[in-house]
Amino acid sequence: MADIRPMDFGEILDGSVTIYRRHFGLFLQLAMITLAVPVVFLVYLGARFLGSVVAQAPSLQAVLLLFPVAILYYLASLVLTAGTIRIISDSYLGRPPSLRDALALGLSRLWALVGVGLGKGLLLMLLIFGVGIVTSLLVFLTKGNAAISALVVFAGVVGGCWFAVFVLCGYGVTTPVVALEHLASSFDAFRRSWELTKNFKLRILGLGLIAILLTNTLPSVAFRLLGAALLAALPPVGMTLTALSYIVPLILTPLLAAVITLMYYDLRVRREAFDLQVLGEQLGIV
Repeated sequence: MADIRPMDFGEILDGSVTIYRRHFGLFLQLAMITLAVPVVFLVYLGARFLGSVVAQAPSLQAVLLLFPVAILYYLASLVLTAGTIRIISDSYLGRPPSLRDALALGLSRLWALVGVGLGKGLLLMLLIFGVGIVTSLLVFLTKGNAAISALVVFAGVVGGCWFAVFVLCGYGVTTPVVALEHLASSFDAFRRSWELTKNFKLRILGLGLIAILLTNTLPSVAFRLLGAALLAALPPVGMTLTALSYIVPLILTPLLAAVITLMYYDLRVRREAFDLQVLGEQLGIV
Protein backbone atom coordinates (compact mmCIF):
# COMPACT_ATOMS: atom_id res chain seq x y z
CA MET A 1 0.00 0.00 0.00
CA ALA A 2 1.43 3.37 -1.04
CA ASP A 3 1.58 6.26 1.35
CA ILE A 4 -0.26 9.47 0.50
CA ARG A 5 2.04 12.31 1.52
CA PRO A 6 3.24 15.67 0.24
CA MET A 7 5.41 15.23 -2.85
CA ASP A 8 7.84 17.53 -4.57
CA PHE A 9 7.87 18.25 -8.30
CA GLY A 10 10.08 15.33 -9.27
CA GLU A 11 8.32 12.84 -7.00
CA ILE A 12 4.98 13.47 -8.70
CA LEU A 13 6.47 12.83 -12.14
CA ASP A 14 8.44 9.79 -10.96
CA GLY A 15 5.43 8.38 -9.11
CA SER A 16 3.25 8.81 -12.19
CA VAL A 17 5.73 6.95 -14.40
CA THR A 18 6.05 4.16 -11.79
CA ILE A 19 2.27 3.68 -11.58
CA TYR A 20 1.93 3.78 -15.36
CA ARG A 21 4.66 1.18 -15.81
CA ARG A 22 3.31 -1.06 -13.03
CA HIS A 23 -0.21 -1.17 -14.48
CA PHE A 24 0.64 -0.68 -18.15
CA GLY A 25 -1.32 -3.74 -19.28
CA LEU A 26 -4.46 -2.58 -17.50
CA PHE A 27 -4.09 0.97 -18.79
CA LEU A 28 -3.64 -0.38 -22.32
CA GLN A 29 -6.79 -2.51 -22.03
CA LEU A 30 -8.74 0.49 -20.75
CA ALA A 31 -7.46 2.67 -23.60
CA MET A 32 -8.28 0.03 -26.23
CA ILE A 33 -11.82 -0.49 -24.93
CA THR A 34 -12.68 3.18 -24.57
CA LEU A 35 -10.88 4.59 -27.61
CA ALA A 36 -11.07 1.74 -30.12
CA VAL A 37 -14.24 2.90 -31.89
CA PRO A 38 -13.41 6.64 -32.21
CA VAL A 39 -9.82 5.88 -33.24
CA VAL A 40 -11.00 3.49 -35.98
CA PHE A 41 -13.32 6.19 -37.29
CA LEU A 42 -10.54 8.79 -37.14
CA VAL A 43 -8.15 6.52 -39.06
CA TYR A 44 -10.85 5.81 -41.63
CA LEU A 45 -11.64 9.50 -42.12
CA GLY A 46 -7.94 10.33 -42.28
CA ALA A 47 -7.35 7.70 -44.96
CA ARG A 48 -10.44 8.70 -46.94
CA PHE A 49 -9.92 12.46 -46.86
CA LEU A 50 -6.12 12.59 -46.48
CA GLY A 51 -5.60 14.07 -49.91
CA SER A 52 -8.17 16.82 -49.51
CA VAL A 53 -7.05 17.68 -45.98
CA VAL A 54 -3.36 17.92 -46.83
CA ALA A 55 -3.52 19.42 -50.31
CA GLN A 56 -6.29 21.90 -49.72
CA ALA A 57 -8.93 22.99 -47.27
CA PRO A 58 -10.94 20.09 -45.81
CA SER A 59 -14.17 19.37 -47.67
CA LEU A 60 -17.53 20.08 -46.05
CA GLN A 61 -18.28 16.36 -46.04
CA ALA A 62 -15.07 15.63 -44.13
CA VAL A 63 -15.86 18.30 -41.53
CA LEU A 64 -19.43 17.06 -41.07
CA LEU A 65 -18.22 13.48 -40.60
CA LEU A 66 -15.39 14.50 -38.30
CA PHE A 67 -17.61 16.44 -35.88
CA PRO A 68 -19.56 13.47 -34.38
CA VAL A 69 -16.37 11.40 -34.33
CA ALA A 70 -14.62 14.15 -32.37
CA ILE A 71 -17.49 14.20 -29.86
CA LEU A 72 -17.31 10.41 -29.51
CA TYR A 73 -13.55 10.62 -29.00
CA TYR A 74 -13.97 13.31 -26.34
CA LEU A 75 -16.53 11.22 -24.42
CA ALA A 76 -14.29 8.16 -24.63
CA SER A 77 -11.28 10.14 -23.37
CA LEU A 78 -13.29 11.26 -20.33
CA VAL A 79 -14.15 7.64 -19.48
CA LEU A 80 -10.48 6.74 -19.94
CA THR A 81 -9.32 9.54 -17.64
CA ALA A 82 -11.82 8.75 -14.87
CA GLY A 83 -11.02 5.04 -15.19
CA THR A 84 -7.32 5.81 -14.88
CA ILE A 85 -8.00 7.74 -11.68
CA ARG A 86 -9.81 4.69 -10.28
CA ILE A 87 -6.89 2.39 -11.13
CA ILE A 88 -4.43 4.74 -9.43
CA SER A 89 -6.65 5.10 -6.36
CA ASP A 90 -7.04 1.33 -6.00
CA SER A 91 -3.28 0.99 -6.32
CA TYR A 92 -2.77 3.45 -3.47
CA LEU A 93 -5.29 1.56 -1.35
CA GLY A 94 -3.42 -1.70 -1.89
CA ARG A 95 -6.34 -3.24 -3.82
CA PRO A 96 -5.88 -5.05 -7.14
CA PRO A 97 -7.19 -2.57 -9.74
CA SER A 98 -9.78 -4.00 -12.09
CA LEU A 99 -10.92 -3.03 -15.54
CA ARG A 100 -14.54 -3.39 -14.49
CA ASP A 101 -14.22 -0.91 -11.60
CA ALA A 102 -12.34 1.54 -13.82
CA LEU A 103 -15.02 1.46 -16.52
CA ALA A 104 -17.79 1.68 -13.92
CA LEU A 105 -16.37 4.86 -12.42
CA GLY A 106 -15.72 6.39 -15.83
CA LEU A 107 -19.26 5.74 -17.05
CA SER A 108 -20.89 6.85 -13.79
CA ARG A 109 -19.05 10.20 -13.86
CA LEU A 110 -19.25 10.74 -17.62
CA TRP A 111 -21.97 13.39 -17.82
CA ALA A 112 -20.63 15.29 -14.82
CA LEU A 113 -17.25 15.42 -16.55
CA VAL A 114 -18.92 16.55 -19.78
CA GLY A 115 -20.62 19.40 -17.92
CA VAL A 116 -17.35 20.52 -16.35
CA GLY A 117 -15.55 20.27 -19.69
CA LEU A 118 -18.20 22.39 -21.41
CA GLY A 119 -17.99 24.87 -18.55
CA LYS A 120 -14.25 25.19 -19.04
CA GLY A 121 -14.66 25.68 -22.78
CA LEU A 122 -17.34 28.34 -22.31
CA LEU A 123 -15.25 30.12 -19.69
CA LEU A 124 -12.21 30.15 -21.98
CA MET A 125 -14.30 31.55 -24.84
CA LEU A 126 -15.65 34.30 -22.59
CA LEU A 127 -12.14 35.18 -21.43
CA ILE A 128 -10.86 35.42 -25.01
CA PHE A 129 -13.91 37.44 -26.04
CA GLY A 130 -13.56 39.80 -23.08
CA VAL A 131 -9.85 40.38 -23.66
CA GLY A 132 -10.53 40.97 -27.36
CA ILE A 133 -13.22 43.56 -26.62
CA VAL A 134 -11.05 45.45 -24.12
CA THR A 135 -8.01 45.38 -26.44
CA SER A 136 -10.07 46.55 -29.43
CA LEU A 137 -11.53 49.42 -27.38
CA LEU A 138 -8.08 50.55 -26.26
CA VAL A 139 -6.76 50.34 -29.83
CA PHE A 140 -9.67 52.47 -30.99
CA LEU A 141 -8.91 55.08 -28.32
CA THR A 142 -5.23 55.19 -29.35
CA LYS A 143 -5.67 54.86 -33.11
CA GLY A 144 -3.90 58.15 -33.67
CA ASN A 145 -0.60 56.65 -32.47
CA ALA A 146 0.52 53.48 -34.29
CA ALA A 147 3.28 52.68 -31.79
CA ILE A 148 0.96 52.89 -28.79
CA SER A 149 -1.71 50.85 -30.62
CA ALA A 150 0.83 48.12 -31.38
CA LEU A 151 1.94 48.13 -27.74
CA VAL A 152 -1.68 47.84 -26.59
CA VAL A 153 -2.26 44.85 -28.90
CA PHE A 154 0.92 43.16 -27.65
CA ALA A 155 -0.02 43.78 -24.01
CA GLY A 156 -3.55 42.54 -24.67
CA VAL A 157 -2.34 39.29 -26.24
CA VAL A 158 0.26 38.62 -23.53
CA GLY A 159 -2.04 39.65 -20.70
CA GLY A 160 -4.94 37.66 -22.11
CA CYS A 161 -2.82 34.52 -22.48
CA TRP A 162 -1.46 34.90 -18.95
CA PHE A 163 -4.93 35.38 -17.49
CA ALA A 164 -6.34 32.39 -19.40
CA VAL A 165 -3.47 30.16 -18.23
CA PHE A 166 -3.91 31.41 -14.65
CA VAL A 167 -7.61 30.52 -14.67
CA LEU A 168 -7.05 27.13 -16.31
CA CYS A 169 -4.40 26.26 -13.73
CA GLY A 170 -6.90 27.15 -11.02
CA TYR A 171 -9.29 24.63 -12.53
CA GLY A 172 -6.54 22.09 -13.21
CA VAL A 173 -7.83 19.37 -10.86
CA THR A 174 -11.55 19.52 -11.64
CA THR A 175 -11.40 16.04 -13.22
CA PRO A 176 -10.16 14.14 -10.14
CA VAL A 177 -12.50 16.26 -7.99
CA VAL A 178 -15.49 15.09 -10.05
CA ALA A 179 -14.23 11.51 -10.18
CA LEU A 180 -13.43 11.09 -6.48
CA GLU A 181 -15.56 13.53 -4.50
CA HIS A 182 -19.28 13.61 -3.80
CA LEU A 183 -20.53 17.02 -4.90
CA ALA A 184 -23.98 18.58 -4.78
CA SER A 185 -23.41 19.68 -8.38
CA SER A 186 -20.67 18.89 -10.86
CA PHE A 187 -20.08 22.63 -11.24
CA ASP A 188 -19.02 22.75 -7.58
CA ALA A 189 -15.80 21.20 -8.92
CA PHE A 190 -14.74 24.66 -10.14
CA ARG A 191 -14.90 26.19 -6.67
CA ARG A 192 -13.30 23.11 -5.13
CA SER A 193 -10.42 23.06 -7.62
CA TRP A 194 -9.81 26.78 -7.18
CA GLU A 195 -9.55 26.34 -3.41
CA LEU A 196 -7.12 23.42 -3.70
CA THR A 197 -4.84 25.16 -6.21
CA LYS A 198 -4.63 28.44 -4.30
CA ASN A 199 -0.95 29.54 -4.18
CA PHE A 200 0.06 26.47 -6.24
CA LYS A 201 -0.87 27.60 -9.76
CA LEU A 202 2.74 27.97 -10.94
CA ARG A 203 3.43 24.42 -9.77
CA ILE A 204 0.32 23.21 -11.62
CA LEU A 205 1.51 24.98 -14.77
CA GLY A 206 4.98 23.43 -14.64
CA LEU A 207 3.72 19.91 -14.04
CA GLY A 208 1.05 20.28 -16.72
CA LEU A 209 3.48 21.55 -19.37
CA ILE A 210 6.01 18.79 -18.71
CA ALA A 211 3.32 16.09 -18.68
CA ILE A 212 1.81 17.31 -21.98
CA LEU A 213 5.24 17.52 -23.60
CA LEU A 214 6.18 13.99 -22.54
CA THR A 215 2.86 12.31 -23.29
CA ASN A 216 1.67 14.16 -26.37
CA THR A 217 3.78 16.84 -28.03
CA LEU A 218 7.22 15.18 -28.19
CA PRO A 219 6.14 11.68 -29.31
CA SER A 220 3.63 13.09 -31.78
CA VAL A 221 6.09 15.50 -33.39
CA ALA A 222 8.92 12.93 -33.43
CA PHE A 223 6.89 10.25 -35.22
CA ARG A 224 5.37 12.74 -37.64
CA LEU A 225 8.78 14.10 -38.64
CA LEU A 226 10.18 10.60 -39.09
CA GLY A 227 7.12 9.60 -41.07
CA ALA A 228 7.35 12.64 -43.34
CA ALA A 229 11.07 12.05 -43.90
CA LEU A 230 10.59 8.41 -44.93
CA LEU A 231 7.26 8.72 -46.75
CA ALA A 232 8.79 9.30 -50.19
CA ALA A 233 11.56 6.67 -49.95
CA LEU A 234 9.69 4.03 -47.91
CA PRO A 235 5.93 4.74 -48.09
CA PRO A 236 4.82 1.82 -45.83
CA VAL A 237 7.29 2.80 -43.11
CA GLY A 238 6.43 6.47 -43.44
CA MET A 239 2.69 5.78 -43.15
CA THR A 240 3.26 3.50 -40.15
CA LEU A 241 5.30 6.13 -38.34
CA THR A 242 2.69 8.78 -39.13
CA ALA A 243 -0.02 6.51 -37.72
CA LEU A 244 2.09 6.00 -34.59
CA SER A 245 2.15 9.78 -34.11
CA TYR A 246 -1.57 9.50 -33.35
CA ILE A 247 -1.56 6.15 -31.53
CA VAL A 248 1.37 6.65 -29.11
CA PRO A 249 -0.12 9.79 -27.45
CA LEU A 250 -3.33 7.80 -26.90
CA ILE A 251 -1.39 5.01 -25.19
CA LEU A 252 0.34 7.62 -23.01
CA THR A 253 -2.92 9.35 -22.03
CA PRO A 254 -3.15 7.45 -18.70
CA LEU A 255 0.29 8.82 -17.79
CA LEU A 256 -1.04 12.37 -18.10
CA ALA A 257 -4.05 11.41 -15.97
CA ALA A 258 -1.66 9.91 -13.40
CA VAL A 259 0.20 13.22 -13.09
CA ILE A 260 -3.08 15.10 -12.57
CA THR A 261 -4.25 12.55 -9.99
CA LEU A 262 -1.04 12.63 -7.94
CA MET A 263 -1.09 16.41 -8.15
CA TYR A 264 -4.61 16.33 -6.69
CA TYR A 265 -3.53 13.98 -3.89
CA ASP A 266 -0.59 16.25 -3.09
CA LEU A 267 -2.80 19.34 -2.87
CA ARG A 268 -5.30 17.63 -0.58
CA VAL A 269 -2.55 16.32 1.71
CA ARG A 270 -1.08 19.81 2.01
CA ARG A 271 -4.43 21.49 2.73
CA GLU A 272 -6.54 18.82 4.43
CA ALA A 273 -6.31 15.68 6.54
CA PHE A 274 -6.40 13.53 3.41
CA ASP A 275 -5.30 9.93 3.81
CA LEU A 276 -6.07 6.42 2.58
CA GLN A 277 -9.11 6.16 4.86
CA VAL A 278 -10.68 9.26 3.29
CA LEU A 279 -9.84 8.03 -0.21
CA GLY A 280 -11.44 4.64 0.47
CA GLU A 281 -14.59 6.28 1.83
CA GLN A 282 -14.89 8.49 -1.25
CA LEU A 283 -14.72 5.42 -3.51
CA GLY A 284 -17.20 3.52 -1.35
CA ILE A 285 -14.61 0.88 -0.43
CA VAL A 286 -14.13 1.56 3.28
